[in-house]
Amino acid sequence: MNRDRDQIISTLKKATNIVLTCLLGGVALLFTLLALGYRSLPFIDDNYVALAVTAGVLTGVVLLIYVVCFALKKQAAYRTLFCAIICADIFALMFYAICATGLIENLTSVEAVQQYIDGFGAWAVIIFILFCYLQVVVLPVPGSVTVAAGVVLFGWFECAVYSFIGIVLGSITAFAIGRVLGYKVVCWIVGKDDLDKWLDKIKGKDYLILTLMFLLPLFPDDILCFVAGLSSMTWPFFLVMIVISRLISSFTVTLSLDLIPFTTWWGILIWILLAAAVVAAFWLVLKYSDKIDAFIKRKFKMGERRDKREENKDNK
Repeated sequence: MNRDRDQIISTLKKATNIVLTCLLGGVALLFTLLALGYRSLPFIDDNYVALAVTAGVLTGVVLLIYVVCFALKKQAAYRTLFCAIICADIFALMFYAICATGLIENLTSVEAVQQYIDGFGAWAVIIFILFCYLQVVVLPVPGSVTVAAGVVLFGWFECAVYSFIGIVLGSITAFAIGRVLGYKVVCWIVGKDDLDKWLDKIKGKDYLILTLMFLLPLFPDDILCFVAGLSSMTWPFFLVMIVISRLISSFTVTLSLDLIPFTTWWGILIWILLAAAVVAAFWLVLKYSDKIDAFIKRKFKMGERRDKREENKDNK
């Protein structure tokens, strides 16, 4: 009797798992189709049928593979697919939100972003912070576009504070996704080629290289936060590093945008020179990163030997 009951419970659990996964896949497909239904962009409007069919076919194929892997007890495969379906749900909901609110139609320029945020009146601050958050986690929008619009709307100081809050929260979310869900999920979100490229660049030097990347502008913040989650970087170090680096970069960039205009020839020249200086500085760090890393480790070991000598003296 007990054996039959255990077998029935086990079968019910497996059936529940499969049904729940299929429902989650259906939710992702539903919100994707609802988002596409707004036809917010010319590309979506022109290819609506093809995009809708593709979304349906992909969802069906993923769910079918999941069921097969589950039946064959390929645990690693079906767990990875389950995580991918959860991520698809999150991004489908976000995609629906930015289409339903008209946000996706205003990602073309600084002026468009500015007018969109300003249209929310008293809620503009919350919308701007949310915009900065989504910019790190999901939106393919350069940070300079968001910050430039914020400087015009709020002034450089308030823009720095608001962007700092949003970007830090987004960075923590991206880091958590990398740390908790792992390589396969981040690879699905970011793309295998980009992810492997950045992981290879920071291999063995993740603390040094990632910290410098976060301090300097022009680097893909969203990818870097996911990459940091996959690196050996600890939570305490990341939290301290991201707060300090984002504090410096947020105030520096916003103040620079306020003082150096894009509307004059000398302003454009200065920005070109600054960008070239940032790229050159980072190139030098990458080129001599092994020596810098060795120097830091050597100093650290010297400090350890000094501490041991002092400890031996105390013991004597």
